Amino acid sequence: MRSRDMSSWMWGDALSLLEQAERLHRQFFRSGPAACWEPPVDVVETADAVFVQVALPGVPASDVVVRFDPTGITVSGVRRFPAPASARLHRVEIPYGRFERRIGLPLHALEPRSPEMADGCLLLTLTKVKER
Repeated sequence: MRSRDMSSWMWGDALSLLEQAERLHRQFFRSGPAACWEPPVDVVETADAVFVQVALPGVPASDVVVRFDPTGITVSGVRRFPAPASARLHRVEIPYGRFERRIGLPLHALEPRSPEMADGCLLLTLTKVKER
């Protein structure tokens, strides 16, 4: 391999590593308690209930907080980075750190059941309140 080709290859690798370090820095060192990512959510309504599914693979139930208020649901928590600080990173695409997702729903007309975690998803069932 010619020295100019080797230099070009090394420069490309260095730029790639700098870009990766910048992404990781933004991801892990955000200031303040603000959430850094939002998990995807599905909301499905039937005649009797509303089902909310929040994708949280790799997040233990103990790290998830579900809050209900009259205007909706807030799901928050932390997905912890699984590798030790000494690990050599080759690719990091999964979001880590603090998350929060707000789902607007008219909770005055819905009765929430206990949240469940199954197959990496938070499952919320809200039964429709029958008017008398």
